[in-house]
Amino acid sequence: MRTLYPNFDNEDGLETVLEVPLPEEVFTSTDGNAYLRWHNMRSRIKAQLEEKQAPDDLFLMLLKIVSSPVIPYQPPFFQAHIALPSVKEGSFQAATAKYIVQQYIAATGGQAALDTIHNICAVGEVYMVSSPMQLGDAEDTPSNRDSGGFVLWLMNPDLWYLELVVSNCKISAGSDGKIGWSQSSHSSIATRGPPRPLRRFFQGLDPRSTINLFNKATCIGEKTIDDEECFILKHETDKVVLKSQSTENTETVHHTIWGYFSQRTGLLTKFEDTKLVKMKTKTDDHVYWETSMDSVLEDYRYVDGICVAHSGKTKCTVFRYGHMHNHKGKIEETWRIEDVDFNVHGLTKDSFLPPAEQVQDVEF
Repeated sequence: MRTLYPNFDNEDGLETVLEVPLPEEVFTSTDGNAYLRWHNMRSRIKAQLEEKQAPDDLFLMLLKIVSSPVIPYQPPFFQAHIALPSVKEGSFQAATAKYIVQQYIAATGGQAALDTIHNICAVGEVYMVSSPMQLGDAEDTPSNRDSGGFVLWLMNPDLWYLELVVSNCKISAGSDGKIGWSQSSHSSIATRGPPRPLRRFFQGLDPRSTINLFNKATCIGEKTIDDEECFILKHETDKVVLKSQSTENTETVHHTIWGYFSQRTGLLTKFEDTKLVKMKTKTDDHVYWETSMDSVLEDYRYVDGICVAHSGKTKCTVFRYGHMHNHKGKIEETWRIEDVDFNVHGLTKDSFLPPAEQVQDVEF
């Protein structure tokens, strides 16, 4: 495993210490193209942003919300095969949802192709537009426009790593199966508990994540999305899962997820979720934070027999209300996948270990 990366900007300079160790094959084989592209992208972003001021706390909060949210779902392992029940074994809506998921499996490459995936690496670019927190009924006034890039690694639903650079700020997040962590230029958080997959993998990048999530969903109707007739599947997070995410001062009230599947292609065209969290203040009052996100997925292309969405747009709205609060903030991310690699040789669980300081600061 390699823990240092060459300093291409200065041959006599010190090597870069990697956030997580990566297998030697990532750098020596053709699969290393993704990492090299990420390095070049980071260098370009750094050169463009050197003269920009550091982001304010509000923009950083919105950036973290849209860049590294997780989905409250804990599949034991990836499973592309979905058994179709009879209507007698469950509701008609649940049975219909499973048939729609079967069509999605076929549209994304088929069960045999999906079963060949062992890990995924993706490099992409993002463009962010955000609005400051303001009164709930005020008009949106975008104040920040910034571009950047990201790299994603995925081995299992509970083994993943994200690094994103935008507006003079780097955000990294990951999960090693036991600890979920995230850190930025200003703060870091580590929590021990049920592992949760990154939301970005459900944005047309990893079909297996989408299959497992909506396997137990229900079909609640139809809707037209950008002139595309779609089936709507709904997944309501179990109360036991919600409770596992709550702390002494916070309670996750609900987290609802919707998937919009094209009737024509069978592909996921939109992914949407809403989460409500109740927080206790120092005066024992309660403030509610409601986060709503919807992602439109576009430009599906085949990579090694797997159909992957290569671009899209995510809109995120954050409402804060209760205890004399009534504010909202918005951030919109346009993203594009530049490179996707499946089955990078040598990637192991050690590649997803959290930074040492995150292990020390973990909340039990």
